[in-house]
Amino acid sequence: MSVRTATAAAAAAALFGSGALLLPADRPEATGQLSAHRADPVVVAHRGASGHAPENTLAAVDAAEALGVDWVENDVQRTRDGVLVVLHDTDLKRTTDVEQVFPDRAPWAVKDFTAAELAKLDAGSWFGAQFAGTRIPTLTQFLHRLERNRQKLLLEIKSPATYPGIERDIIRTLGRTGWLDRSHVRNRLVVQSFGADSVKRIHSLRPDVTTGFLGTPAVADLPSYAAFTDQINPSYATIDADYVAAVQRLKGVHGKRLRVNTWTVNKAADAVRARDLGVDGIITNFPDVVRDATS
Repeated sequence: MSVRTATAAAAAAALFGSGALLLPADRPEATGQLSAHRADPVVVAHRGASGHAPENTLAAVDAAEALGVDWVENDVQRTRDGVLVVLHDTDLKRTTDVEQVFPDRAPWAVKDFTAAELAKLDAGSWFGAQFAGTRIPTLTQFLHRLERNRQKLLLEIKSPATYPGIERDIIRTLGRTGWLDRSHVRNRLVVQSFGADSVKRIHSLRPDVTTGFLGTPAVADLPSYAAFTDQINPSYATIDADYVAAVQRLKGVHGKRLRVNTWTVNKAADAVRARDLGVDGIITNFPDVVRDATS
């Protein structure tokens, strides 16, 4: 076990108690590029290690790091005053105390609040009392934490039609925080969305950035997606081995084999099946469970 893995195992035990699983020895594929080919699929912590900490928070990033997981997925939206924040739902009700703090602001849409207002919300108590006071991070804060932890990012542009121009804002923030240098672009960053036009805009703004389309396009339509993306990232419930193979037979926009990263797989048996379908990556709330099942 390497020094980093031993440290991560100790941190995981501290976070999750003495019952935490010990991490396996480091394998070369554990630190590779998300789009690289390997026997074992890359494990991606969905909204951070969101089975262990409140989703899309710095606590979830740190939980993934404590488990030795390199890749973190998040969701990015924009506040009323133009600040990029990390949050999944387009309203604030499920994962914050917004109804108590701002009772007269229904329907509590993210786009209707300023960054300063969001900073007042508790985004952790819903998950567990130990996370009381956890805040919604800005994208800049999130990127800094990933950098500190030496982690990598699968960034989802959430509901892009709600936020016209958000792609340019994201590229600007990535550039300002150092995430568009050669090392990050080649090894540590993928930008994805359910919106094909949004993925196209990212590719137009920064042709060097690896992109992913979220969804399961018909096999006949895959060549048109390969013209602007590097990955097809479908729901686990929508794929079989033939579909995965059909995607991987094509070359993406950067001339490399299209990759398949499937979501959201949380059970060991499903993780083994996803691996056996030939996927390149598995996005999960429980990266420890998936890693242990597939390695």
